[in-house]
Amino acid sequence: MKSRAVVAAALLMIAALVAGYRLHAIWVQPLTLSEDDTVLSVPRGESLRAVLGGAEAKGWIHDSRWLGWIAQRLRLDQQMKAGEYQLRDTLTAGAMVQLMAEGQVIQYTVTLPEGITLREALSLVHSHPKIAQSSTEELTRALEDMTGRTGTLEGLFLPETWAFSAGDSDIAILRRSHNALIALLDTLWESHGAQSGLPSAYAALTLASIVEKETGVASERALIAGVFLKRLREGMRLQTDPTVIYGLGEGYDGDLKRSHLRDTSNPYNTYVISGLPPSPIALPGEAAIRAVFQPADTDALYFVAKGDGSHAFSATLSEHQANVRQFQLQRRTDYRSSPEAPAMDSQ
Repeated sequence: MKSRAVVAAALLMIAALVAGYRLHAIWVQPLTLSEDDTVLSVPRGESLRAVLGGAEAKGWIHDSRWLGWIAQRLRLDQQMKAGEYQLRDTLTAGAMVQLMAEGQVIQYTVTLPEGITLREALSLVHSHPKIAQSSTEELTRALEDMTGRTGTLEGLFLPETWAFSAGDSDIAILRRSHNALIALLDTLWESHGAQSGLPSAYAALTLASIVEKETGVASERALIAGVFLKRLREGMRLQTDPTVIYGLGEGYDGDLKRSHLRDTSNPYNTYVISGLPPSPIALPGEAAIRAVFQPADTDALYFVAKGDGSHAFSATLSEHQANVRQFQLQRRTDYRSSPEAPAMDSQ
């Protein structure tokens, strides 16, 4: 009897070793991919069992059920993240499972350039094929909830390059952009708000959007912010074309006329209204926002585009009129009011 027990124990040990070896072989089996560069897509809510079953159906792995069983014992099945994963034929099946458990998804980016409008930002986000697009109603409600505002939401999102994984929603990306903007604005308002002379952080954001639209020359931002703040302190109108153009909306055809500058029905016409317009006119970048809180100390009250993207500044009206005659009335053939914007794309 004793010898039988020993034999039985030995057989069990051998069976366990064989089973262990077999399971190990399943776990370390190399992926069999049809192409070196293969992407595994894991939809939200998909189970590991379904993902592995799909991989087996494509011929990438075998024994998917046992592979899933091992992953369950290692508690990896509950950690799986949705997204896209880059697979190589040098990976093992176990390594593929660990990729999903660790959430090592492919990262894409979308760039929101400084100075674009919210409408343009939404168009860029929605043009990316890897971003999940919400319905207009759902998006509007979500943006109003996150900003705490209704009506215009212009300027309330920080233009930056945002990384995301496939299937992330437009709302998720815009929430990150908004939160980053508010964190920056709150920090600057707390440290410099009292010295700015502006009534609120939102007013500072509005002015920053004007600074953003007036120049793309980094060295000029603080100076232009200083000019506008000086005008506000002295009760002068801002008289800036970008606000008028923003107020014209789709009615603007590229030709800013004298009648537009006299239009009292345009609430963004800073040639006829006093102070700031009712909202930002674009998405200002961090540099423009910082310029408003740390403006240059200047005597200048006027500036005019020189035609090479930069501006000529002056402290008196007579100096300004001379600059207008030099740079505006006798424009160079390659005249442009702002620097050429670099091409932006999404990856």
